[in-house]
Amino acid sequence: MSLRGWVNGFIGVLIFSASLPATRVAVQEFTPLFLTAARASIAAFLALGLLLLFRAPRPARQQLGSLALVAFGVVLGFPILTALALQHLSSAHSIVFLGLLPLATAAFAVLRGGERPRPVFWVFSVLGSALVVGFAFSQGLSAAPVGDLLMLLAIVVCGLGYAEGAKLSRTLGGWQVISWALLLAWPFMAVLAWQTQPAQFSGISMPAWFSLGYVSVFSMLIGFVFWYRGLAQGGIAAVGQLQLLQPFFGLALAATLLHEQVSPGMLGVTLGVILCVAGARRFSR
Repeated sequence: MSLRGWVNGFIGVLIFSASLPATRVAVQEFTPLFLTAARASIAAFLALGLLLLFRAPRPARQQLGSLALVAFGVVLGFPILTALALQHLSSAHSIVFLGLLPLATAAFAVLRGGERPRPVFWVFSVLGSALVVGFAFSQGLSAAPVGDLLMLLAIVVCGLGYAEGAKLSRTLGGWQVISWALLLAWPFMAVLAWQTQPAQFSGISMPAWFSLGYVSVFSMLIGFVFWYRGLAQGGIAAVGQLQLLQPFFGLALAATLLHEQVSPGMLGVTLGVILCVAGARRFSR
């Protein structure tokens, strides 16, 4: 197992861990549509520079379908759904749902990769899902049902993007996958960013600008460079388990940077979900 794969994967997880807190700050002053389109457009511009600098070969025609799924999952779907959800939820609450992300990735590995996990895998899967749903009800699901539903949908589409991107990175290359996916979505995102931009930018605070910069440069591009490289070097199943650390890092950031309350219940559910997903991964083959 490549040590470089683990190191790159760990760096990617650390970068992704700040995404939801940064998005929470940004949606206070930017609309979810503009935030999603702007972060993708900025990242696509940087990705174009990388592709030109390293003279990356164009993807084959048969790879375009997979790139479209990656773009749908991680360039459009996950950012817009989480931005919408964070208008209803705290980032600490939303981070609990990230405990399901490795499971969603594994589920799409089954659907897209033809893997056949053992029956015990699905026991852990159902138990982990029940913990998340039970936590949502305990927090008063009627108070923010839209936010919880949007987060669940975000996890599903992100799992699809991760699994498809990981599979594609074996032939196309790690950083090239996210770069080409960003370019594929760029025309649509650029138009959307122009049409949804704020009437004036003079009143936007520095924290909102910083958060937009972070999710554009780090969450949308640099994090994926390390993440897909780690998956390619160390193995998708093995390095993918590092996602289990992301909820802990995210909760710590939400408490430290945003001064949000992280209740013992949130920590308990996060730990329980992580244990369930770890068990599911253990019996995934």
